[in-house]
Amino acid sequence: MTLKADMKLDAKGLACPMPIVKTKKAMNELIDGQVLEVQATDKGSKADLAAWSETVGHQYLGTTEDGDVLYHYIRKCSNDTMVEKTFEQTISNEEIVARAASGGCILDVREEAEYAFGHIKGSKSIPMGDLEARMNELDKNQEIYVICRTGKRSDLAAQKLANNGFTKVYNVLPGMTNWNGDLTKSI
Repeated sequence: MTLKADMKLDAKGLACPMPIVKTKKAMNELIDGQVLEVQATDKGSKADLAAWSETVGHQYLGTTEDGDVLYHYIRKCSNDTMVEKTFEQTISNEEIVARAASGGCILDVREEAEYAFGHIKGSKSIPMGDLEARMNELDKNQEIYVICRTGKRSDLAAQKLANNGFTKVYNVLPGMTNWNGDLTKSI
């Protein structure tokens, strides 16, 4: 079944945060009510684009799959509905290990494969797409340091946690792309 879209965006072969960056630019070219089809191969784009849409006030309609290609459908809603915001509480890569050692939790929201090939020892893996269903695994009284590859998914995850009553949440910047410490593999 082919779904009608007012504009198509080819984001195949791109990794986070590029599908979001390109989607944001494409959405600026649409008028309210129009639908954007984003074609992506990054499996994490499913959770990323849904969370981004919710954050900025666009309507994430859903995703279909054809082989390795994900087809995301997003309906543009008025820009005055919501202004894109970033999570205010941030912490640097260098600070999280010491802070986590004193009782905090490093929450890695990258996809399982990203986590398996290299993560911070002792970090907890909950991919962004699973966060809503697995929040009960986290302690609201504990400091939580949310990390991803670049800081974009972790920003969205930190906002989601804060919106669900977590008050001690920090977005780790710039994320795993600039991580200089030891990595643990789980493969």
